[in-house]
Amino acid sequence: MGRLDGKVAIVVGAGQAPGEGLGNGRAAALRFAEEGAKVLLVDRIGASAEETRAEIETRGGTASVIEANIAKEAECEAISRTCLERYGRIDILHNNVGIGHPKDQHAANMDEEVWDRIYAVNVKGIVMASKYAIQPMREQKSGVILNISSIASICTPPGLLAYKSSKAALNAFTQHAALKYAKDGIRVNAILPGLIETPMATQEHVPEEERAKRNEIRNQAVPLGRKMGSAWDIANAALFLASDEARFITGVLLPVDGGQSARVG
Repeated sequence: MGRLDGKVAIVVGAGQAPGEGLGNGRAAALRFAEEGAKVLLVDRIGASAEETRAEIETRGGTASVIEANIAKEAECEAISRTCLERYGRIDILHNNVGIGHPKDQHAANMDEEVWDRIYAVNVKGIVMASKYAIQPMREQKSGVILNISSIASICTPPGLLAYKSSKAALNAFTQHAALKYAKDGIRVNAILPGLIETPMATQEHVPEEERAKRNEIRNQAVPLGRKMGSAWDIANAALFLASDEARFITGVLLPVDGGQSARVG
């Protein structure tokens, strides 16, 4: 018996950035499928989600793909509609999305287009994706929404104002929705990753000759083991929160960061 047997999960951001290693969204999709869930894989790059689907099916799981850009409300509606058409219900919505930008700066240097782009995905997109999953969850009197935030939302990284504040807004949405829909049997939680070794975090926008040095700096910043976490660490936390083992947990902002956020205060 799998921990998610009989469940249907939507994983938004189920592909991953190009590069070596495993991304958080793909890892969560694999774990959900391994534990018995049927998984609808959502990504703005369909070919990347198809790679995730192939890996799930190789392992004996069930999955299908929809290409969508959650910055567009109509495409968020299509995600939930497609899931209901294919699988008949929505038990889990895993919002594994979040973008940054190399030009994300302090307020005095902020570029309007950078700000709008980050908020369109990190806040509006997740709210809209949740909007269309909530109604079927209310009708079935159960459901789980998981949002991938960041410890940047509670710590103070240099620069990154748009990213940090967008993730803080996502935390607020998580707590708001947890209380608003608790009576409907819907649990809403957020995971706050710290420094995780994924292609997006360690390779995207980083020149190849600088990666080893940068990764060592990241490793040394982690109190637990002086090593970054892996996508499996985020996926395992998501699996627990998605499962019935967490039936009495909602509104939680869970750091998965090797102790980094314990430095706050």
